[in-house]
Amino acid sequence: MIDFRYHLVSLISVFLALAVGIILGAGPLQGTLGDQLTEQVDTLRTERNTLREELGDAQATAQDQRRFIDSAGDQLVAGSLAGKNVAVIEVDEVSDASRQAVLDQLEAADATVVAQERLTASWTSADELTMRETVADGLREKLPAGAVDGVIDDESGPAQLLAASLTVALTDGAPAQSGAFSEEALQQQHLLEQVGLVEQVAEPSAPADAILLLSGGGTATEEDAETQDADPEQTGMAALAALAGTSAEIANSSVVAGPTTQDGDLVSTIRGEENLAELVSTVSGVEQTTGQIVVPLAVAAQEAGTVDQYGFEEGASVLPPVVEQGETQGNG
Repeated sequence: MIDFRYHLVSLISVFLALAVGIILGAGPLQGTLGDQLTEQVDTLRTERNTLREELGDAQATAQDQRRFIDSAGDQLVAGSLAGKNVAVIEVDEVSDASRQAVLDQLEAADATVVAQERLTASWTSADELTMRETVADGLREKLPAGAVDGVIDDESGPAQLLAASLTVALTDGAPAQSGAFSEEALQQQHLLEQVGLVEQVAEPSAPADAILLLSGGGTATEEDAETQDADPEQTGMAALAALAGTSAEIANSSVVAGPTTQDGDLVSTIRGEENLAELVSTVSGVEQTTGQIVVPLAVAAQEAGTVDQYGFEEGASVLPPVVEQGETQGNG
């Protein structure tokens, strides 16, 4: 049996420890702890005020830089595409704000946007591959030889054939009539619309000198990867990359523009393939004013024979070379 004295000693120990703690807390330790807490609060308050001031300065600087970019951008792009016809193709879902901002910069560069078209999901869907193969087979003999020689051959797949068809539809002019489409171009345009591969946003009005592929930054999904196992070059992102490469070979001027890159999007896909990166200029960051300004400059540079990748990512160039009026080499 436990002796009562054991309990008594335990209780005395507890109360003794409590008493010592109270005495120390109310005595010699009270001032030290209070001073330390007060000092820490003062330090945190000072840091908060400093950070608030730095944030305010940074926001003011960023606002000044945006105003500078907006002002300088007009001077940079003005006249860079004077007399040039540009066709804009939306390859996936593009925000209204980005689309309009890019169109505004093309206008500021004195370019004429002669066509606005949008690819439908059928252009890349694995479920529609059989349809695209059928359409492409019918197109093979109808493409004008002079426009596609050296680009399309017997080994070309549906992605390349459809890309050639759309490029011809937007760029091939009538030999004897300036500013008019060739009969082949009109046929290609009609067929692509009829089978539901493209939609017109603004009806083509004249052959284009350059093609701008505008992306909203869509990426390849796991489902795309699974369905592309049988023929990875003809569906999904590969079909869009084929459009970029084929249009560059036929039109001699094809630029792809999209938002800041992420893995699997069209811009990063082109930059990741050496043969495409040598043919097609890309512009990233079009959700920002800087990227929007670069778009017409990149088109003008490619028209003058300079292909590069523009953006703030590692390995990309920040700004295209300035092209003087008269340097660009039209194709139409």
